Amino acid sequence: MNRKQFISLAGLAGISPFFPDIPASGNQENQHKPQTSVPVIRFEKIKLNLWHDWTITRGTAKFKENVFVYYERDGITGTGEAGHMTAAGQNAERTIRELKQLIPLYKKIHPFEFYDLPEKANQIVPGLAPAKAALDIALMDWIGKKLQVPLHSFYGLNPGKEIDTSFSIGRDKPEIMKQKVKEAAPYHIIKVKLTNDRDEEVIKIIRSATDKPIRVDINEGWKDKEEAIKKIDWMAKQGVEMIEQPMPVQMLKETKWVKERSELPIVADEAVHTSDDIPKLAEAYDGINLKLMKSGGLIDGYKMAIIAKALGMDIMIGCMIESSVAISAAVQLQPVARWLDLDGNLLISNDPFKGAKFIDGHWEMPQENGIGVSKA
Repeated sequence: MNRKQFISLAGLAGISPFFPDIPASGNQENQHKPQTSVPVIRFEKIKLNLWHDWTITRGTAKFKENVFVYYERDGITGTGEAGHMTAAGQNAERTIRELKQLIPLYKKIHPFEFYDLPEKANQIVPGLAPAKAALDIALMDWIGKKLQVPLHSFYGLNPGKEIDTSFSIGRDKPEIMKQKVKEAAPYHIIKVKLTNDRDEEVIKIIRSATDKPIRVDINEGWKDKEEAIKKIDWMAKQGVEMIEQPMPVQMLKETKWVKERSELPIVADEAVHTSDDIPKLAEAYDGINLKLMKSGGLIDGYKMAIIAKALGMDIMIGCMIESSVAISAAVQLQPVARWLDLDGNLLISNDPFKGAKFIDGHWEMPQENGIGVSKA
């Protein structure tokens, strides 16, 4: 598929004047590509400190080390970021090794011929790799800046659609969880990480401190379908409105059984990484959690949204512990979502960047070119 076909399918034909080599008349056969220099691609590791210890099913963290990528070309710099899923064996050192493998590809490709980049990157580094997301975000940020358009406009999305984001609270001592709820006053929705250990007690603690809607993320913690549906029935009565990844990925049949009996939406997280994963999940889940660190960035993230919608699935846009770089990139896709869980930069005390603004429980769409970030 060439670029013109991609733009047409993506609903971007109306912005063809932004493309120097795609005239509004639609005939591009004899048009030359925009002239660009050879890019300089560099990266750095930055330690992000957490306001509070972060506890989920798989452990506790006090900080995260993320890797930032800078794509420099024609006097323009695009910025990207890699956050890590430690449970999947990811860390900054692995990302740096993978970046060194991927950077030659990004140096030789023409920046506007990006449609099949995810496939080419997967041939070099197969599977889950935030390094791919960092390079993808940096490139797309550069493209938006080059075309002098915010990425949400590039994708043809409505910047006026704003969705409340949840604020995540990890497992902790009761008094600390209640304090976290108080600190989450600007947010209209609370998300709770459960561990299959005294889940009801945790929900009661949160509910005693707030009457806001609650969403729960089980992180594959429930192993018995009968127990899972009982917990969901109970949680629905406590004002819980959505269940994320209740059972292990491999328990697809059991999850389908739970979905068929649940009065709450069941959303896939660990079960879905890229657009290739979605078709087999449609019968077992009501929606997907789209995370740029899993999809490999915005290119496949946008494709995931199209496929999920076509299969009748709702979309949550989520995140890892990330700075304003990756969060602002994800906010560009906000209009495709039913649910938003973008609070990663709000959990850190030393965000090195500034970008999308959080106002009255939601993210305001950046109007700056690209993903809309700058150094703090």
